[in-house]
Amino acid sequence: CSWAPCSCSAIEPGEAMILSLPSASTFSGDIDGLVVLVTVLVGVWFFAAQAMFFWLLWRFRARDGVKSQYITGKEPHLKRWIDIPHTLILLCDMVIIIAAVRVWVKVKQTMPPPDDTVRIIGQQWTWTFQHSGSDGVLDTADDVWTSDTMRVAVGKTYHFELQSKDVVHSFFVPVFRLKQDADPGREITGWFKATQTGTYDILCAEICGIGHGLMGARIVIETPEEHAAWQQMRSAVADAGATPTDSTAAASAGAKN
Repeated sequence: CSWAPCSCSAIEPGEAMILSLPSASTFSGDIDGLVVLVTVLVGVWFFAAQAMFFWLLWRFRARDGVKSQYITGKEPHLKRWIDIPHTLILLCDMVIIIAAVRVWVKVKQTMPPPDDTVRIIGQQWTWTFQHSGSDGVLDTADDVWTSDTMRVAVGKTYHFELQSKDVVHSFFVPVFRLKQDADPGREITGWFKATQTGTYDILCAEICGIGHGLMGARIVIETPEEHAAWQQMRSAVADAGATPTDSTAAASAGAKN
């Protein structure tokens, strides 16, 4: 479908559609397009309903010498004022459902082959990230652990493995239009592909305790060359003896780099 609300094929990667908000993933345009579609359709019917409401108030206002009419609601010439808009609204609902399902399948049900994988661990009240090292494989000696900073390469497809150590958190990257709950005892997989470099916010979008408002992090999107250099440097630290149990120290160093 080449229709803009159904597809972002006409949208350049990284192009913002809503109020000039930054956009930096391959599917952010699809999410924005769906929001715009719903806003336009609902907005049209809202203003149409309000216009009709106030017109009826004026048209059938009390006037001297004019008797009120008794209406049962079954008169054919009056029922069409309900039936026609009702049918059109159902058609609009079908358009929204079709567009929403297309976006859902693309973002949540389709997992393109990964170039790399990152493990994301939420806990009160911080995000911890396990990056693969130079070997590109998780759970090996050269893995890179960081706290509150995730680093990825632009143009690469990442799978993420999302976990929670304690309560329900919600991993939210506004610039990606990505939000996924993290449930204790479950590992939830998803994907993203960054389309432009920069440093952006990561938030927790689920109230998770008194420190919820402080559970922020950042994502650093860099060129493949910059990311490879960072991986090599941090992998060397890991190979020198840093382990997941040393993640706090390694993460602090990684966040500064």
